[in-house]
Amino acid sequence: MSRDARWKTLLELLVERGRLDVEEAAAELAVSAATIRRDFDQLAEQQMLVRTRGGAVVHGVSYELPLRYKTARHASEKQRIAKAVAELIAPGEAVGLTGGTTTTEVARALAVRGDLASGSPALTVVTNALNIANELAVRPQFKIVVTGGVARPQSYELVGPLADGVLGQITLDVAVLGVVAFDVTHGAAAHDEAEAAINRLLCERAERVVVAADSSKLGRRAFARICAAEAVDTLVTDASVSEDTVRLFAEAGVVVVAV
Repeated sequence: MSRDARWKTLLELLVERGRLDVEEAAAELAVSAATIRRDFDQLAEQQMLVRTRGGAVVHGVSYELPLRYKTARHASEKQRIAKAVAELIAPGEAVGLTGGTTTTEVARALAVRGDLASGSPALTVVTNALNIANELAVRPQFKIVVTGGVARPQSYELVGPLADGVLGQITLDVAVLGVVAFDVTHGAAAHDEAEAAINRLLCERAERVVVAADSSKLGRRAFARICAAEAVDTLVTDASVSEDTVRLFAEAGVVVVAV
């Protein structure tokens, strides 16, 4: 296993469990304990984890892994969700896409839709995510609008007052939100307050709001609130969502699509 593959696996295990022991990680990855210790030390130098005696833990409640290390988690669910979200968008609409792994899959699903292969434009996409803009910019039928701002390396998102200035001058048909948590009481949320502020602006500029989130993010709360549950029109999630969760969101006026 290459170093990059080990690091990706270690970080994914750490996110799932919150803590990893050296011996435990070495057994799971079938490498020596010395190799894991070096990996933990190097990842700690990059501030991707915190070293402990005999292992490692995540940084804390506001910790967020860089996007490139999260792409494989719940991949099949995210692709199904993305396809369903893309089907909610009509040709010619103006769409806001926040950053994140699920919204990146939404962008890819839009890019391969046959009825969006041509148009003037076929779709207008407004995003603060550099990776999404990069993927869609090669589609000449799409009009891509990128907000200004300062890039966050964790999520490739542009944040700050420069982004605020652009979003204050536009209107959207739909905003698609990638979130780290969505709860009926606490609403949609992100780890970072600057990202949450930009996402909130996208919601305010949109006629309708769609949250794209796998079921592991539902019923949870995170540090920075984006919007109330009542501000969301549709939640697209995976089929593992519980009936109680669907009922609670429906009572809040949110249409739940489980795929």
